[in-house]
Amino acid sequence: MIRRLKNKRGFTLVELMIVVAIIGILAALAIYGVRKYLTNAKTGEAKANVGRLAKDAVSAYERETMAATFLGVNGVAAAVNQLCPSAGAAVPAAIPSGQKIQPDPANWTLPGWNCLKFSVNSPVYYQYNYVAPNVSGPGANFNATATGDLDGVTTTTSVWAQGGNILNGALRLQPTIAEPTNPEE
Repeated sequence: MIRRLKNKRGFTLVELMIVVAIIGILAALAIYGVRKYLTNAKTGEAKANVGRLAKDAVSAYERETMAATFLGVNGVAAAVNQLCPSAGAAVPAAIPSGQKIQPDPANWTLPGWNCLKFSVNSPVYYQYNYVAPNVSGPGANFNATATGDLDGVTTTTSVWAQGGNILNGALRLQPTIAEPTNPEE
């Protein structure tokens, strides 16, 4: 019986320190991974909404409009394509500072937003804007942006943008969404 107890050993101090060091390294990697995941989730909102806003601008351009007049028999009216006018105001009114804000649904009813048929009904990390300085003819263009302040430091913001131009009678989108150099700021 005494011989059995002598053969059973416990862990040495060195072995325990190695295990603690490995657990510490794994914990540090996990914290980095979770932080990166959360940042990607927050910036995903901006990418998705700016992309959808740009596609809504293309859809609005492709809808034909014409003068609201009565046409006589065999009457002709030219159908035209044009961009939606500028949104008029960014939504929400202020850039969210490190937290989500529920936009006022009434702000999405301004003429530019209404023409685009764009709105976000859930809380957002970013302020959205749509600007179209020239809505028809050659050189007409628009720019859709999402401006955010994820870390809550108001001196730095990140801006995600996508625009489009009318070339040869068709609205062409920029091939990618312009990403900020430091999306996490």
